[in-house]
Parts: sequence; structure tokens; C-alpha cells
Amino acid sequence: MQDANVTSSQQYVTFSLGEELFGVEVTRAREILSVTPVTKVPQTPEYLLGVINLRGQVVPVVDMRLKLGLPAGEETEDTCVIVVEVQVDGESIIVGALADAVREVLEIRSDQIEPAPRLGTRLKTEFITGMGKVDEQFLILLNIDRVFSSDELAIVQDATQIEAVEVAEVESDD
Repeated sequence: MQDANVTSSQQYVTFSLGEELFGVEVTRAREILSVTPVTKVPQTPEYLLGVINLRGQVVPVVDMRLKLGLPAGEETEDTCVIVVEVQVDGESIIVGALADAVREVLEIRSDQIEPAPRLGTRLKTEFITGMGKVDEQFLILLNIDRVFSSDELAIVQDATQIEAVEVAEVESDD
């Protein structure tokens, strides 16, 4: 029989956006890249910076500050792209998330996580899994699948497919 007092834990890749600290499940993070040139895709939302070529795969890059309603930030030597796997309608999509800096991988126990705050009906918090408390600082734990709506990811996928065709056409011309 298992002990009812055993507390589960989860590992999170933590990253900063301005003064705020965020976390995403480590199982969703594929890799962390330095900022590389991004190819702009016309007629996409402001938060969609464009696409990058990741070992032959076209990956959309999203500015997480803009996506989460924060002011745009300055790029620094710590700015990076966290490549994450997002599940939408049973399909796995790879997205690059631009962050100010990656901090560390933290193991957070379930008893260190508070439910997402209820901030009224006008502010969307469904993408927040909870609030972790680590060393007197709050960590906003993201449900990466809910950060993007299926409509937004359809735009991202369409832009990615257009860019992939253009890349293939350029490569076939060489």
C-alpha cells in the first residue's frame, strides 16, 4: 500500500520574461537555442516573429512576451529560443518560444504549487497551470498546450507550410 503522504513532483524548465519567472514542463522542452535570424512571414500576428530552419525543419518562433501580453523587450546575450512541443487536437507541433533568459531546471513538488489565480472574467488565465513558490519568488507554471489556441496554431502551421514550400523551391533551384 502506498503512503498517502508521498508528494509528487514535476520538473520545469524555468525562464524569465522581464521580472517574471515562468516554467514549462521539462518533458515539453526539446532544446534551447541561441537567438538566430528569423525569416519574417507576412500577415501573421505580431507575436509570431517568423520561422527558423532547425535542421531542415521549419519552426515558427513566438515572442512569449508579446503572446502573454507583456511589453516587448530588448534582445540581450541571454535571450534564447526554447523549442517546445505543443499538443493541439491530438497533433504535436514544434514551436520556438523566445524568452529573455533560461534560468534552470527546477523540481517542484505538488505541495509547492497553488492554483492559478482567478482574476475575473476579462483576464485569461486558463494557460496557467498554477503558481509555484520557489525561494520566496513566484513561478508562473504554463500549460503550454493552452498558451496557443487551435486557431492561432493553424495560422502558425499555415505560415510554416508556406515557408517550407518557399525553402524547398529555393533549395531545388540550387
